[in-house]
Amino acid sequence: MKINKRTEFIIFLIILALFGLGIYFYPQMPSLMASHWNSQGEADGYLPRFWGLFIIPLISVFLALLFHFIPKIDPLQENVVKFRPYFDNFVLLILLFLFYLYLLTLVWNLNYRFDIRRYLLPFLALLFYYCGILIEKAKRNWFIGIRTPWTLSDDKVWAKTHHLGGKLFRICSLLALLGWLIPQIAFYLVILPVVLFSFFLVVYSYYQYRNLNI
Repeated sequence: MKINKRTEFIIFLIILALFGLGIYFYPQMPSLMASHWNSQGEADGYLPRFWGLFIIPLISVFLALLFHFIPKIDPLQENVVKFRPYFDNFVLLILLFLFYLYLLTLVWNLNYRFDIRRYLLPFLALLFYYCGILIEKAKRNWFIGIRTPWTLSDDKVWAKTHHLGGKLFRICSLLALLGWLIPQIAFYLVILPVVLFSFFLVVYSYYQYRNLNI
């Protein structure tokens, strides 16, 4: 099953728009562009103008190609077919996020100042929420989902782990939105739940596998 033609066309338009914006705004950008912000929303990393403008478009091309080939090279590609529409939507959402981040970067470097955390968090929350949907729909494969030795070895362990993982990633989305209300601790509300829940799911998958094989 190939990627939906409509989704493929939208991805092409996003990448084209990224390069178009980069070329258009090149003369207006400073020689060093802000490209990274710390947990307090302060710019603390800079890139030369060329890389500041074209690193995100180039990353988008790389990711689009990577996500295009992943289903084709997966040894369990017949399982990827079963949830391919959800995967395609995830790819589209990732590229839309990069496009949105690119717009924020351009606006900042045009000397408009704002709390970038509060603009990023709603989209991050949306990403986490959709990750929860994708995780619940994903069937056993080698590239997409919670891939541990135990989930990859047993369909039942995969299903139980991913059912729980979907719920936990939805909780992550709610915590990210809470960070929008409390930007001072937003970094911790975004990063810590993802790290802790991911570690917990690894342990949980082992526990389920052991119980099924006693």
